[in-house]
Amino acid sequence: MASERGLQSEQGLRLGVLAGAGTLAGLGACAASVADSPRLLVLCGLGAAAATAVLWRCLGKLRLPVARPEAPVPAAAWPASAPVLALEARLEHAPIALFHIDGLTGPDTVAPVNANARRLVAPGRASDPAALYELLAAQPADERRLVSFDTERGLERALVAVSTLTVQGDGQRLVALMPVESQLEAEALNAWRQLVHVLTHEIMNSLTPVASLSRTAHDLLGELSADLPADASEDLSTALDAIARRAASLVDFVSSYRSLSTLPQAQPERVHLGRLFARLAALVGPHWQARGGSAEFSVEPASLEVMVDPGQLEQALINLLKNASEATAQVASPRAAITARLGRGGRLRIEVCDNGPGVPVDLAPHIFTPFFSTKKQGRGIGLAMVRQLVHGNGGTVRYARSVSNGARFIVSF
Repeated sequence: MASERGLQSEQGLRLGVLAGAGTLAGLGACAASVADSPRLLVLCGLGAAAATAVLWRCLGKLRLPVARPEAPVPAAAWPASAPVLALEARLEHAPIALFHIDGLTGPDTVAPVNANARRLVAPGRASDPAALYELLAAQPADERRLVSFDTERGLERALVAVSTLTVQGDGQRLVALMPVESQLEAEALNAWRQLVHVLTHEIMNSLTPVASLSRTAHDLLGELSADLPADASEDLSTALDAIARRAASLVDFVSSYRSLSTLPQAQPERVHLGRLFARLAALVGPHWQARGGSAEFSVEPASLEVMVDPGQLEQALINLLKNASEATAQVASPRAAITARLGRGGRLRIEVCDNGPGVPVDLAPHIFTPFFSTKKQGRGIGLAMVRQLVHGNGGTVRYARSVSNGARFIVSF
């Protein structure tokens, strides 16, 4: 009853406000029409004063809504689905690949959970998603392991961890996969760079004075040879000359390794691969033709471009072609094929193939290691330099077994 009375009272006050406002409007119109009659104007003024008093009193009693600053909605007032949506958003953008496996053991159904996992099994990444799923399903729970799987850019190493849980009575596994190949390769390259820098610095500090002193001693011997027995002078001259030559050769040898640790920073720009290949063909083509062979270049599509340092990419391909030339030294009709095309996932793929004997399986993992060489006079710099140059431009290089005889190197960006 009290609430009904309050509502009726509030409605009455609102009607009073409307009536007062209407009365004031009517008196104002009346006063405008009788402006030539003072008595009527006074009466209109008194009426307006009375209507204003009534209107003010009604407005004072009427409870008008008061605008207040908005306050944050407490968590208790959120929709029941909000925490679930927030959790799904966090999982979707997690910086690792998450997979779900039905069942606590065995090769059950594996499915990606978040965006990183879907990208990993999309075209352009894992070469065989089914093999990757099988590998994940075989991992034991509550352990961390380093696993390897094939991708379009080569062998990928990743850290994997598996957790078990029960949801509504059903056992499940959650697999977290974090690819670390790029980080491991970057750390390995940095370690080699630092090692080469320290070794070349220390060796050069010792070799430079040896080479200088041996040349000085050889010159002094020439001036004093008249005062020495002929056989002694000749032996000393031969020994000092051998020391000077060997020291100079070692200085040159060490200087070549110094280039591995002093590569300039890449300056990427848009490079038209067709024009770059044309320059390479003009540079190396005559050499292959003089040997009775050929070096063939192809780009598909012809308009293919890439953002790299053009000088460094050219140098990397020249090193690979030089390696191919040395590998086919005993081949009657040596051939090299350099192709550029878009692979799965839109990645640029440059292949350098030859018809030489190829790389033995047991040596393939070591061919990019500095100082490692299978050639008698090799220094182990060429392929190590290729890896440094390609990695510095954001790419990868790997050796792949050819479907026929010969070697096949794949550069991916």
